[in-house]
Amino acid sequence: MAASLPPSRPRIPGSGLAKGLAVTLRTMTKKSVTAQYPDAQPDLPPRTRGVIGLFEENCTVCMLCARECPDWCIYIDSHKETVPAATPGGRERSRNVLDRFAIDFALCMYCGICIEVCPFDALFWSPEFEYAETDIHDLTHERDKLREWMWTVPAPPALDPAAEEPKEVATARKTAEKLAAAQAEPQEGES
Repeated sequence: MAASLPPSRPRIPGSGLAKGLAVTLRTMTKKSVTAQYPDAQPDLPPRTRGVIGLFEENCTVCMLCARECPDWCIYIDSHKETVPAATPGGRERSRNVLDRFAIDFALCMYCGICIEVCPFDALFWSPEFEYAETDIHDLTHERDKLREWMWTVPAPPALDPAAEEPKEVATARKTAEKLAAAQAEPQEGES
């Protein structure tokens, strides 16, 4: 047997309008929580993607960031420089010297690929986001501006104290302990 439907109530004309006005009146009586942006700075999460900061000392001009960028918004220029031999009879070395490192933030889509592929930790996310310009050509920031943003990069989160010690650190510690023990043995035999 089919379930019977409850009897329908007659609709009162204007009941939908009354419900909508009731919601509006309820909302009007609540206090607003809007933060007035220029006067009150927003509380940003720690991993905010604002702009990209450059730690120039770590950059080896490997060009990975520019090659992997899907927007081609990173411009790098460099030249080779010859470094004299460190020891007599050694050979001269050549190294890349950074001439220009610029990012066009008008093209950048903030994907973070450049930061992820950098093998030398030269690029970091900075939480700075107030860099608006009146001309779109001024959104290409050179390395001195990127270096300024580097100093606004927050410190990395603390390591978990209950975490396992990294293999590299454990190996280095064991090697140092063995060397210290080997040096201590001859001194004990001398006395």
